[in-house]
Amino acid sequence: MNESNLASLDRLPGDPTPRAALARMIRVDHAGEYGAKQIYAGQLAVLGRSRHGDTLRHMQQQEQHHLDTFSRLIVERRVRPTALLPFWRIAGFALGAATAAMGARAAMACTVAVEETIDAHYAAQTAELGEDEGVLRETIEQFRAEELEHRDIGLANEAEQAPFYRLLSTVIRTGCKAAIAISERV
Repeated sequence: MNESNLASLDRLPGDPTPRAALARMIRVDHAGEYGAKQIYAGQLAVLGRSRHGDTLRHMQQQEQHHLDTFSRLIVERRVRPTALLPFWRIAGFALGAATAAMGARAAMACTVAVEETIDAHYAAQTAELGEDEGVLRETIEQFRAEELEHRDIGLANEAEQAPFYRLLSTVIRTGCKAAIAISERV
């Protein structure tokens, strides 16, 4: 992230430095991919032997690749991971298992809500990254495309027909936004 991008945003005293802003990005993306992997683990614990098992495994494998990439970046860039990984492990698995226990449509509604939130999050990050972070921007764009694929899979599997779809989606999106804000800093 170059200084000129952040200078154009009129940084104020107390705003993160370019290095700190980049560390926050990597930290939160690592935490998010970790949480996503756990959501799919919870869904697979309930629906793994159903007709949706292979689809859920496919999405979990992509999330594992994303997690592996951000785990590598955490080490390479010397970024402190969030201290909340143990909490996100439990919360992610619980969210996945709970929505799957409500039925396949609810599990897919969870996927749609999470992936739409991540789409907006990744879009904001790519807009913020400077030319000096082209490789990271391309990586995030690739992952964003895969997250949108997951959303589309959820929609194709009747996510919008889940009981209380709007309420469920709103609660999950709100939780994701809170998790993003917390994980950037803690």
